[in-house]
This record gives sequence, C-alpha cells and structure tokens, in this order.
Amino acid sequence: MHYYLDFERPVAELENKIEELKRLADGRDMNINSEIKKLEKKARHLRADIFSRLTPWQKTLIARHPERPHTIDYIKLLMEDFIELHGDRKFSDDPAIIGGLARFQDIPVVIVGHEKGRSTKERIQRNFGQPHPEGYRKAIRIMRLGERFRMPVITLIDTPGAYPGIGAEERGQAEAIANNLFEMFNLRTPIITVVIGEGGSGGALALGVADRVLMLEHSIYSVISPEGCAAILWKKDNTNVGQQEYEKASDALRITAQDLYELGIIDEIIPEPLGGAHRDYKGMAESMGKVLKKHLDQLRETPLDILLEERYKKFRTMGVFKKE
Repeated sequence: MHYYLDFERPVAELENKIEELKRLADGRDMNINSEIKKLEKKARHLRADIFSRLTPWQKTLIARHPERPHTIDYIKLLMEDFIELHGDRKFSDDPAIIGGLARFQDIPVVIVGHEKGRSTKERIQRNFGQPHPEGYRKAIRIMRLGERFRMPVITLIDTPGAYPGIGAEERGQAEAIANNLFEMFNLRTPIITVVIGEGGSGGALALGVADRVLMLEHSIYSVISPEGCAAILWKKDNTNVGQQEYEKASDALRITAQDLYELGIIDEIIPEPLGGAHRDYKGMAESMGKVLKKHLDQLRETPLDILLEERYKKFRTMGVFKKE
C-alpha cells in the first residue's frame, strides 16, 4: 500500500478500488479485467492531471514524501563496488552523511549524500538527515580523496538543514559548512550535485558547490523552509501559522526546480515518473543515471583550470541582474 498525500485522495480512492477488484477476481472465475483496465486508465489520467498543476507547497510535500528514494537507494541502484567511509578523523562519524568510493558505469567516482533513514529507529539514528559538523567534515574528507585519486565527485542533497543543536554549534557547525563551501570551490576534480528531495539552507549548500547542479522534477531547494519563513513573517500574538501561510511562503520563495531553472540557479531538471520518484525507484534511477553520465562525460573532457574558473563564475553570477 502506498502512502497518499491529501491532494492525491481522488487517485487513492480509484487505486484502492482497483486493488479490491483484483482481490475479488483472484482465484475465482470472474471476468472483470476490462473493468480493471478502465479504472487503471482513469487513475493514470487523473494522476497526470493532478501532477500537471502542482503548487510549490504540494511539491514540497512530495519532496518530503516518506517513501521517496534516499541517497542509499540511489547508491544501490546506480553504483557498483560501493565502499562506505566513516568518520571525520576529528570527532566521530555522522550517520546523517553517507559517502564513499564506487564505480558509476565503469567510472571510478566518489559519492556523498544526506541520508534521512526509513524506519523510525533509523531516522533517529541518522538524525532525520540533519548533519552535525562532523558530518560535513567527513564529507569534505571523502571529496578530497576524490581529488587525490582524480575521481569525479557526485553529491546527493536531501536535508531539511544542518542540525541546529547546542552541541553542533559548540563543535563549529557554521565553520564546518563555510569550510566545505571554500574547499569545494577549489577541489580540482569534476563535481556534480543532484537535489533528490529537500534541499534546506546551508545544510544543503555545504554539498552543493558543483560544476553542474541538477534537481529532480519534484524536489525543492531553498534558503529556508516554507514553515520557517511563514513563522518569521506572519506569526503574531502567539498564534500559530497554518497551511495558508505555508502556501504563501512557498510561492514567494521560488523553491521548485522549475523556478530555479528559470532563474539560472540550476543546470537541468531530471524528470520523475508519473506520481513522483517514489512510484518507480528503478525508473527514476535510470533517468538520473543517463543525465549524470552525460554531464560527467562533458566535465571530464574539460581542463581542470578552466573547470575551476567556470565553477567560480557560475556562483558569482547568481543573483546578478542587468538593467534594461
């Protein structure tokens, strides 16, 4: 059984009816295949209609979908001979960041990404994908290995943000993020970033300085969450903000892949299967693999000095507007 979001309820009713008919027909002499096919076609058309007009807030909910594939899922589907590396050599290992060495379509690569976890126990262990400073230090340590052995770096972003706890601040959360930004600008190897779910604030950007920044069709990337923005702008007299304010904030923040592509922040949008990446893990991984291979081939042919210069210019020109 799938987990359905509120705006998917009409589809949920149809698909539940289809499953019920299939159970009734199982092992019985009943010819209801034609009725099932009609309902399946109707469900596909209804889902296509709903997903053709999603609001930014609805895309936010899809980006956070509990069944959405995580970094560890893409590693299993896209990578071979993955060797996970642990620890930052300064404090400890952070399970919210997963990374190591692997082969992608016979190309040796380094892959690093946020990992939220699936079960309740694993989510707690991985701190819901919110890294501590040691997580970012582990990430850049692994990326430096990629530079040393001339291996391209692939980063996968999926976090609500860096962990804001007292311990994280005491151990230098802001410095760890800033150092990653600095180091990634100077890393002498191709870097590709893919936002696979939720890209929140500096916690996401610490893995996001890349030669190519890609986003899945229903992912989001923002300096702050819609809820955080709404709380700052519209919370008055100790009253709680609600969905109406969240929708207003998500509209204003321009957080969707489509908005960010239009603004020139990202380089390409990777289409998702109908209904979202969680409806077809294998299909989503195949689509991502094709786009990654295309950009890797381009970047590997670019001289490193030119690569670093273009990476620097890419981020320096963001937010620059010309007067007509």
